[in-house]
Amino acid sequence: MRLRQRLEQWIIRMTRSMNMRKKIVLFYGVIVFLPTVLLAIGAGYMTLHIVRGNYMLTIKEAVRQNAQSIEFRKQSYDLLATRTATDGELVSRLSRDYQDISEQYATVQYVDRAFLFTSKYLPGIENFRIYHTNDTLVQDGGLLWKPGDRKLSGLIEQEWYKGRLQSPDNLAWTNALDDKTRLVVSHKILNTYGDVYGIVYLRLNYNEVFAESFDHPFDGAGEMFIVDSDEQIIASSESNEIGSRLSESSLSEYWSRPEGSAVTVDGMVLIRQKINSGWTVAALVHLDRLEEQSKRIFYYIVGGIAFFLLLSTFLIMVVLKNVIWRIRKLGTRMMDISEGYFEATVRNRDNDELGELEVLFNSMSGRLRKLVEEHTEAILKEREQSFKALQAQINPHFIYNSLSLIRWRAMDVKDDIQIRTIDALTTFYRLALNNRVNVTRIRDELEHLKAYVEIQQLRYPDQVHVEWQVETDVLDLYTIKLILQPIVENCYLHGGITTRKGAFLQIMINKTEDAIAFQIFDNGKGIAREKLERIKTGSYIGTKNGFGMNNIRERLALYFGQEGRFEIESMEDEWTTVTIHIPICKEAPEIKKGDGA
Repeated sequence: MRLRQRLEQWIIRMTRSMNMRKKIVLFYGVIVFLPTVLLAIGAGYMTLHIVRGNYMLTIKEAVRQNAQSIEFRKQSYDLLATRTATDGELVSRLSRDYQDISEQYATVQYVDRAFLFTSKYLPGIENFRIYHTNDTLVQDGGLLWKPGDRKLSGLIEQEWYKGRLQSPDNLAWTNALDDKTRLVVSHKILNTYGDVYGIVYLRLNYNEVFAESFDHPFDGAGEMFIVDSDEQIIASSESNEIGSRLSESSLSEYWSRPEGSAVTVDGMVLIRQKINSGWTVAALVHLDRLEEQSKRIFYYIVGGIAFFLLLSTFLIMVVLKNVIWRIRKLGTRMMDISEGYFEATVRNRDNDELGELEVLFNSMSGRLRKLVEEHTEAILKEREQSFKALQAQINPHFIYNSLSLIRWRAMDVKDDIQIRTIDALTTFYRLALNNRVNVTRIRDELEHLKAYVEIQQLRYPDQVHVEWQVETDVLDLYTIKLILQPIVENCYLHGGITTRKGAFLQIMINKTEDAIAFQIFDNGKGIAREKLERIKTGSYIGTKNGFGMNNIRERLALYFGQEGRFEIESMEDEWTTVTIHIPICKEAPEIKKGDGA
């Protein structure tokens, strides 16, 4: 009992100066983390050695099975070559002297009948020939051939035939000299006394004969080889070593080591398996593959341990949630408010001291949000009032009365041009000075623009060709007032269109799937590049009174937000195009709170 009390007092004394987080982390490390890590190291070390031993057994078994498969396939092609070369009737027909063509024809028919389809029994046979030197027997170019000056697998036929006659082996496998991916199987045609009457020739496609066993062996962690009795590599998973001598290959430094079930040299494992035909199947495996397999098992163990560590961490986080985590969360929400996001709130579930703080924070953020909205709405109203004040600068009744008087005087003198001008001015000011609404139908906005263009056409007769392209189904949709006339006015005032030869002004209004596009094109003097960039960024301030492009851009943002776009393109001394995009509005749009403020 006293020992336990002393231990408790010592622990309290050692941790008295630590904060709560450090205390919990310390206890977690001593009670959970350190024991778990020690257990993982011990289990991983034991698992590593067990897996290494099992993997070596797996490699040996794989080499043994591959050796059996290779030997079976080799015996199949050996049997075909041997059966053909030892066919008694074939030997008899190759050894006789022929007197007339009918006998030769009978021999050709026999060879075709006996061996033409035999070569189709096994896969990969690209060429099957029977070479002979009987001067009285023809070569038909099918199965019967005589050695000549033609190329055969990289050699002259006569040289190849002579070399095979001098070879002590009746059956031979070699690699084609012209293509290392082709194998040549040949067998001498002998009678019972050992006299040679010809040679059977088979050309095999390496990929169809051995590629299955040598395609990506050991998941890319090793190489497979077939070495014949003359130490020449017949097949290999490394295509550049096929047909090379053993002494010139990557196997040379390992092959000279004493034979055994497994030879380990410089991080490589060499396993050899001999087969009855005198060939040796060899596997050269990287030890790092063993380590990879061991690491994989080790990772499984680490993953399991990590799972329990995460589980224990989760339990600790439950303890810390009501203190440290909630404080951090509150600080994060305060950061959101400092960055302008006033919708930030903290979910309150507890009635402790932190809960009271969270309630006060939510109340503060709500009050701030309300103040910001009121401030934004005040700015929007101020902009709208300034727009209305600009419209109200001219007394509409005074203008209407004055124009009416002038029109009567023009009618007295029968001045039609003056009457058209006054009618256009009346229409222009009737729409422009209507202070009650700032939203209108496209039909009325277009009528206002046509009145202005009519005035300019009367002022500059036959100087500007105006083209209208307006889709009729957009006329009853809504837009904001005075977005087209100021742009056309710029064509006359700043674009100098009346001074251009062949002056052309085009007004287009069309509807897409979800927007209305207004486009005004003129071939006036255009805009200088530097000035155009300032207009695009909104930094250009004109020197004239009235509505500028910045005013149009601001009002588009007020009513349509990001969906209202003002675009301008120009080439100096050539043309200018202004395009306005607004959403399709079947009802009168209202000011968007927050957008454009």
